[in-house]
Amino acid sequence: KHSVNRPPTPDAAEDQGKEPTLQEIINIKLIESGEKERLMELLRERLIDCGWKDEMKALCRAHVKKKGRNNVTVDDLVHLITPKGRASVPDSVKAELLQRIRTFLMSAAL
Repeated sequence: KHSVNRPPTPDAAEDQGKEPTLQEIINIKLIESGEKERLMELLRERLIDCGWKDEMKALCRAHVKKKGRNNVTVDDLVHLITPKGRASVPDSVKAELLQRIRTFLMSAAL
């Protein structure tokens, strides 16, 4: 079963003999250190503070009202909201997260 929050687990046979990419290495380091969870919590807080979460909730409600409660699935909402949501994250929030990631990478000597 595929999850909205994480990619599917790769088959072990596919990964044998394959070097991890820099992105994969960074992701592993972020997870192992607990920094990824801290960054996710910071992102949640910032998106709530700037009204982004309420804006996305309103878009979902408007779509459900338009289509009818019984004619909308969670997947429909995800496909509708994802592009708008990504595009509307404030630049200041993106910049803050990017700076935190850079600081982490410098301290982890990657």
